[in-house]
Amino acid sequence: SGTTTLTVTLSDVNDNPPKFAQSLYHFSVPEDVILGTAIGRVKANDQDIGENAQSSYDIIDGDGTALFEITSDAQAQDGIIRLRKPLDFETKKSYTLKLEAANVHTDPRFSSRGPFKDTATVKIVVEDADEPPVFSSPTYLLEVHENAALNSVIGQVTARDPDITASPIRFSIDRHTDLERQFNINADDGKLTLATPLDRELSVWHNITIIATEIRNHSQISRVPVAIKVLDVNDNAPEF
Repeated sequence: SGTTTLTVTLSDVNDNPPKFAQSLYHFSVPEDVILGTAIGRVKANDQDIGENAQSSYDIIDGDGTALFEITSDAQAQDGIIRLRKPLDFETKKSYTLKLEAANVHTDPRFSSRGPFKDTATVKIVVEDADEPPVFSSPTYLLEVHENAALNSVIGQVTARDPDITASPIRFSIDRHTDLERQFNINADDGKLTLATPLDRELSVWHNITIIATEIRNHSQISRVPVAIKVLDVNDNAPEF
């Protein structure tokens, strides 16, 4: 009689589905985050090994399907949720996504054990970010007669804080654009007044820049161009 050694090598088959580590994920993201930024990672575990454990991730439902995307990290075997469109806290403060993880390499011999996929829900909360003031118009065009009285109101600009805090706004003139101090502005209501006499024969147009600053955060400022056209008045006698 004799003995022999028999080596049996077992190879893995894809007979296990992926399972998310949790059914609900929570992430938060500032509204001013850069597009393409990773918001969070999710992972579905698979008891198989090698390519049999590979899963692909997809967003299959939810109210944030247009704003977010998910890609699969083949090395880490997890899904990365990224931002694909801008967020606005004042418009919508949270989103819900339904994710699916599915085996990449399925084995039809074990289809009866399926489905070889799993789902999870992701809740994403949008955080408010301090934004600069927003003017009611991207540019302003004003007209004033050259004989307008000093301190008379020639026009008005308006701006608001788009954030939920609604900080009050203060207005000022960028004096680099009004070296002769031809105009003044009311810091509270944005009304422009005439500070020195006008003469259309000397200058038909005055182009100035108005600055809007948040009172609660002076680092948040916006600028807007204002074009002021001086209208002619018959104030010169004819010459022969």
